Amino acid sequence: MKNVKTNDLVKVSFFVAIIVLLAATPFLGYIPLGFTRATIIHIPVIIGSILLGPFYGAFLGFVFGLTSLINNTFNPTVTSFVFTPFYSIGTSSGNFWSLVICFVPRILVGVVPYYLYKGMKKIKNNDVLALSVAGVGGSLTNTLLVMNGIYLFFGQSYAQAKNVGFSTLYGVILTVIGINGVPEAIVAGILTTAICKVLLKYTNRALLS
Repeated sequence: MKNVKTNDLVKVSFFVAIIVLLAATPFLGYIPLGFTRATIIHIPVIIGSILLGPFYGAFLGFVFGLTSLINNTFNPTVTSFVFTPFYSIGTSSGNFWSLVICFVPRILVGVVPYYLYKGMKKIKNNDVLALSVAGVGGSLTNTLLVMNGIYLFFGQSYAQAKNVGFSTLYGVILTVIGINGVPEAIVAGILTTAICKVLLKYTNRALLS
């Protein structure tokens, strides 16, 4: 039991190192698109959730959120106030809800994929299908919760920062989901399936040996 726990902690440390490396590498973890940032940092969180369970997955999601907070505080875009209470632009400033948007969706990225994977395995014992659904679902958890949280808590300020009317803001939100969120989800589904199939096979062999 002690060896298993130590092994899990080593794996968590490995995933934390990947998350930090991606976040610290320009144009890799956070990809600037001018009006927003795309990301692939959710992928190691999703994989960690499936391999290590929701507790460690939630911790990895917290690390993901922490890198977002740091990045948006010290390397801000015009809409960074929605992710950090320590940044403001004009009359728009971050607050407590910035922390909610920054951390809650990312923590859930480390929880939801585990249950999607386990649930799909019970419905149909097919690793490729279960891993694909977990990868896509984990990515969409981040995108949908973040973008809808922005609309709910910072609608007026976000519309002002993007120079659009509030009445058309949700259309802008849907556009961002379509342009960023859907490709991110597809990539997450593919990479989660490819990487987890190998890691799960290795893990199962290690447990049997």
